[in-house]
Amino acid sequence: MLRDITLGQYIPGDSVVHRMDPRMKILLTLGFTVILFVANNISAVVAAGMFPLVAAVFSHISYNVIVRSFKPLLPFILFTVILNLFYVGGDPIVEFWVIKITWQGLHVSAIMSLRIIFMLIGGSLLTFTTSPILLTDAIERLMGPLKKIRVPVHEIAMMMTIALRFIPTLIEETNKIMNAQKARGADMEQGNLVQRIRALIPILIPLFVSAFKRADELALAMESRCYTGGEGRTRMKVMKMSARDGWASLCFLVSVGLVIACNIRFGSAFQY
Repeated sequence: MLRDITLGQYIPGDSVVHRMDPRMKILLTLGFTVILFVANNISAVVAAGMFPLVAAVFSHISYNVIVRSFKPLLPFILFTVILNLFYVGGDPIVEFWVIKITWQGLHVSAIMSLRIIFMLIGGSLLTFTTSPILLTDAIERLMGPLKKIRVPVHEIAMMMTIALRFIPTLIEETNKIMNAQKARGADMEQGNLVQRIRALIPILIPLFVSAFKRADELALAMESRCYTGGEGRTRMKVMKMSARDGWASLCFLVSVGLVIACNIRFGSAFQY
């Protein structure tokens, strides 16, 4: 399961999406998240979801990798589906004892699950196609106006990027610790819930120790290189908008138009 977590991973490439300005990719990801929640019926959600699916094609990222990005959250998605399926009122399809499944519940469950899946795909594409350094620079540039009110923009951007970057590292470290414990005879898959929780203690303690050690090593490495923050810092790659960013924005506007049209044409699934 841990190997299926791909959040924070960067996959090098030379696709159109890889070469887009990282600022535009962040803005489009945020805009896509907004229209995804503005969409209030299945047709509108699918219309919004076409945007990251088309972006995935142009990114040349394997669909197996993209599917793995939301595979660990399948239990949460199923829980959301079941919750809406049984607790949303309306015209019943099946009714047995205290169980009642309605058309409205089925519709809302489909909308909520598709929203989560498409949102995860969009967020994963951002990290898959943008290196941590470019992501830091883009966040800092977008938050630049906040410097006027003394917000530590560079430090915030750096912390966000380091956190994303260390997710795959900590997952790899967890796998190593689990394999080492299993080699010593530890059984983490048998027993009741309490026994399984207790079996995780030999994993969590060395994981925390390793995480603090890595953080200390990173701080020491940054200090030894005279890192002082964003003041006077130069960049190897200068970010600039290009025609591909314009075409991506146009595709996003088309997606927004389709969502609005579907909302007007088919109405809301939440009105019952």
